[in-house]
Amino acid sequence: MTLTLGHFLSLGAMLFALSVIGIFLNRKNLIVLLMAIELMLLAVNMNFVAFSYYLGDMHGQVFVFFILTVAAAESAIGLAILVLLFRNKTSINAEDLNTLKG
Repeated sequence: MTLTLGHFLSLGAMLFALSVIGIFLNRKNLIVLLMAIELMLLAVNMNFVAFSYYLGDMHGQVFVFFILTVAAAESAIGLAILVLLFRNKTSINAEDLNTLKG
């Protein structure tokens, strides 16, 4: 049995759906929200790599490197913000972060 493009796309769709479910079910813990967003980006990256491989084109794989770079910077900045919020509020619940409401 060989792996086809449909296998990779269905796995990417399942990962994407799992991350969307993770975002909608858990709106309290910010760390889990960031992990769900990262999982969403990785699902999209897997689709890019699968299309790039099956089409014989390197553009998709190069694009994945740019997405991974931005995702790493986003997670580093997000975790730094979470550390500062935990120091100030002693909680990382999203419901406790209502100081920006107008």
